[in-house]
Amino acid sequence: MTKDIRSQTAAVIPAYQDEKHIGDIARRTRERVDHVLVVDDGSTDQTAERAREAGVEVVVHPENRGKGEAIKTGLAHWFAASNRSTVEPDGQIKWAVLLDSDGQHLPEEIDRFMAAAASVTRPTFFIGNRMNDVARMPFARRVVNRYMSKEISRVCGQRIPDTQCGFRMVDQQLASHLRGGGHRYDYETEALIIASRTGYQIESVPITTVYTDQVSKIHPVRDAIRFFKLMRRYRKLWRIDTGSRRSHS
Repeated sequence: MTKDIRSQTAAVIPAYQDEKHIGDIARRTRERVDHVLVVDDGSTDQTAERAREAGVEVVVHPENRGKGEAIKTGLAHWFAASNRSTVEPDGQIKWAVLLDSDGQHLPEEIDRFMAAAASVTRPTFFIGNRMNDVARMPFARRVVNRYMSKEISRVCGQRIPDTQCGFRMVDQQLASHLRGGGHRYDYETEALIIASRTGYQIESVPITTVYTDQVSKIHPVRDAIRFFKLMRRYRKLWRIDTGSRRSHS
């Protein structure tokens, strides 16, 4: 892994009601990359304070807007700053690593993403893959993950073993295409579809499966409805694109 990748990489950690874990996660992330931003998505606990104590930058949403909006805020923060050359006197942020605040992603494994990014030769969107370590994953989540990954892979036109993983790495160009999309957890699914339709290869990076005392912030019914609406919309677009290509062949 080259030194350039580290200096060109920033981290975005969306956080909500995570005062218990955020300080530790932020500190460990700072050990891997120099530029770390926590986006506190309207927490009412001490999430923002614990993050500041860890020595990282913090942006606070005055109200809860959803994980998707927190990620968009983080991407805009780093890449807008990079464009103004305020991050490094002689450098520019070209990559952003996204990881969760609750300890489910190990900051030490950011190195795996940077090593992968250092060797790419085409536009690539990196996503963590926990499916080689499923023994630690709750059975119900394993089943749901496999089903959703299969469906999303079909729409994306490429195999993605773990579409539900939030541990990711995007480049500056792709981030410009991710300013729209969903507001909450559906945003992460839509990001994969947008990347695929933009011509990006989606490459999986093996990571450790971690489940400790986290309480999922996903609302099963509400977020399931969002997922199926999203998939229905993109399946329709996929059928239109496929039909158009056939008619011109």
